[in-house]
Amino acid sequence: MRKTIARCGLDCEKCEAFIATARNDDALRAKVAREWSKLNRVEITPDMINCEGCRADGAKTPFCESLCPIKKCSEERGYGSCGECPGFEECEKLGMITKNNPDALARLIGERETD
Repeated sequence: MRKTIARCGLDCEKCEAFIATARNDDALRAKVAREWSKLNRVEITPDMINCEGCRADGAKTPFCESLCPIKKCSEERGYGSCGECPGFEECEKLGMITKNNPDALARLIGERETD
């Protein structure tokens, strides 16, 4: 699976934080920081909006680096992605993503089928 596919199956290349980082776009960083601050009810500053992908080496947003429960779980279990976990389709943590993003679930299922 590409390094820009997150552990949960999301496509990092479609994330505005990833796009802002790739383009070095400070206006987009500011926009994302405002939106995420409102959405999460915490202060997120434009300098926090730097990410090169969940599983790639390099910059990550604070959430993706150390707060994401899905990343923590997959690392603790030694999995590169949730698709490697036998119970991923019933996982409550992962369900927060896949119930609203069937493409993420399809990527994880596809990864399992190709392994």
